[in-house]
Amino acid sequence: MDERPLRRLPQLLTGLALYGFSLSVLIRAELGVNPWSVLYEGLARHTSLSFGTISAVVGVLVLLLWIPLRQRPTFGTGANILVLACASDLGLHVLPQHLGLPARIALLAGGILLNGLSVALYVGARYGPGPRDGLMTGMSAATGRSLRSVRTLIEVAVLAVGRLLGGDVGPAPCCTPSRSARSRSSSSPGSSTGARPRSGHEDHRGVRAPVRGYSGTFRTQ
Repeated sequence: MDERPLRRLPQLLTGLALYGFSLSVLIRAELGVNPWSVLYEGLARHTSLSFGTISAVVGVLVLLLWIPLRQRPTFGTGANILVLACASDLGLHVLPQHLGLPARIALLAGGILLNGLSVALYVGARYGPGPRDGLMTGMSAATGRSLRSVRTLIEVAVLAVGRLLGGDVGPAPCCTPSRSARSRSSSSPGSSTGARPRSGHEDHRGVRAPVRGYSGTFRTQ
């Protein structure tokens, strides 16, 4: 974990910044985002907070759920909350809204590619998981259920709440990298995630099931 920190720290911050920006790209495409973004949009309809601020507040609240799961936050966890919030708000501020369909399709494709690149960067830095991925790995270790099933349960619940709050459901699936794969990498030996998987349950290799996409226009400040 201590090898080449001067390389890994910029890699972490760059990856997180690109990931936050990719979320704003997918939002402006209005063709599908992930369930957490549906929740943020739903909350934005009832507050004056920006998308990034809401994501940070939710991230802190999710950290409280780590306590009974005996998860330990790392530097990467805090950076995940702060950098994603700033980068996503910046992207929503600079990217235009209500574009034509060809431009939105281009944004969707570019957002997916950028999302995948950013995940490879910040997971490869091995500074630990973000709040949401840590919740998933902690619940998987505590219950003995696969990462895929836990992820599905969490995201269905998040989607339902976001939809009830007024979050928009988009027409296209969001083909972003699997959270399960990211969390397995983040919690691999040598990384300081704080996860304590039970013997016999730490090696879940399920392939991610397709997740329907969601979209919406978020207010920014």
